[in-house]
Amino acid sequence: MQTRGKVPAERVEKIMDQIEKYIMTRLYKYVFCPETTDDEKKDLAIQKRIRALHWVTPQMLCVPVNEEISEVSDMVVKAITDIIEMDSKRVPRDKLACITKCSKHIFNAIKITKNEPASADDFLPTLIYIVLKGNPPRLQSNIQYITRFCNPSRLMTGEDGYYFTNLCCAVAFIEKLDAQSLNLSQEDFDRYMSGQTSPRKQEPENWSPDACLGVKQMYKNLDLLSQLNERQERIMSEAKKLEKDLIEWTDGIAKEVQDIVEKYPLEIKAPNQSLAAIDSENVENDKLPPPLQPQVYAG
Repeated sequence: MQTRGKVPAERVEKIMDQIEKYIMTRLYKYVFCPETTDDEKKDLAIQKRIRALHWVTPQMLCVPVNEEISEVSDMVVKAITDIIEMDSKRVPRDKLACITKCSKHIFNAIKITKNEPASADDFLPTLIYIVLKGNPPRLQSNIQYITRFCNPSRLMTGEDGYYFTNLCCAVAFIEKLDAQSLNLSQEDFDRYMSGQTSPRKQEPENWSPDACLGVKQMYKNLDLLSQLNERQERIMSEAKKLEKDLIEWTDGIAKEVQDIVEKYPLEIKAPNQSLAAIDSENVENDKLPPPLQPQVYAG
């Protein structure tokens, strides 16, 4: 088109976008997450990883976003919606557009919170937080699909490519997230990952008067759930200990009884032969003296 038809570069790009849209829509079910790759395995791994990191707070990631501000909270919800909506698109360019919209909502949320333009250092931690909070479906498959089939020039240049690169960095950070990354001790990190406890949330009395009541109630419920979980862990531990003690006590009693039986065996003697009754006709073995005979005296 450029050499023979002398078509302008902008016109060529638009035509290529339409061709890409037609071809990829028709081939989507064959080329998205194909069986010949391990995309599905990676999807399950990152999804499980994000679920295990549900306890991570904005403060741990140094996220400069204040969700107590209603406008900021709305931006966060829109950003999460956009990143989740990426999975419903079939064209690589449309998936990139979802990432771009999500990123712009993040920049707006940071700008409203700080009352100044957001920087790149603010953007990446916030994007990581959005991904953790949204847990987008088939995240790795979507990233691989965009990498394989999107126009390379679109990924290498422009804001779409910049935001896509940051999303890849956010996913890589989540996969390698450890205690040092969150400024936590290894013991606390392991406890949070195992679900034994969760980080202490902000107490209600420390909230500002303008804080959303729903957010307050949510954190209060999370605290209650954390306390109930700790109590349940203690109860289960004590129950297992009691069960072990009962088994050991039963085994001890059984052993003592066995030892006594072996030390003092029970001997059963045959019963003595019973003596014949006085008026019995069988008097062969009777040792009684003979009965008195009646005597007759003359008068």
